[in-house]
Amino acid sequence: MIEKLDALYKQMIEKSAEKYSNKVVVGEGLVDKPKLMLIGEAPGAQEEREGKPFVGKAGKNLTELLNSISIRREDIFISNVVKIRPSKVSKAGNIVNRPPNNEEKAFFIPWLYREVRLIKPQGIVTLGNVALSAFLGNAATIGDFHGKWHNIKVNFNGEIIDIRLFPLYHPAAIIYNRALIYTYNEDLAVLAKSLQ
Repeated sequence: MIEKLDALYKQMIEKSAEKYSNKVVVGEGLVDKPKLMLIGEAPGAQEEREGKPFVGKAGKNLTELLNSISIRREDIFISNVVKIRPSKVSKAGNIVNRPPNNEEKAFFIPWLYREVRLIKPQGIVTLGNVALSAFLGNAATIGDFHGKWHNIKVNFNGEIIDIRLFPLYHPAAIIYNRALIYTYNEDLAVLAKSLQ
């Protein structure tokens, strides 16, 4: 399994280098049918530096939230829809994060589906709108879908993949909107109960 995933990532990195100069940050964790696969939007600056997903502020929040429902990072698989850091130059001249654009999503979503197909998670937890839209299309919003399981079908190159999906708000959303912590905790309680 690890060899197949490594081969997939090697191929993805080579193809990405033809379009993008950014460092590719691949997923990590339990690769053989984990109970959960968590999928975020894209790496940030710290993730790009360390080459690992969810190691910045949002990653710290995510780890604390997982710990609160007795799930260890080592027992799940964590990845992102877009595997490079989407960035722009701010008015102050600093390089800052930005949401992934449609071109980046179109390039990386097929690689995400291949990743999911190899790992075969029992359930997928999407973190935020970008990850949700990778499976349900751009019209889907986290406010309409969060906090419950959805059984969906994804058409990948003519092959139908059955997926159990549990959308959550992105952990970074809690940093910017503290009122969301109550909703997030309720959703996590539902998720934890469903995994017992």
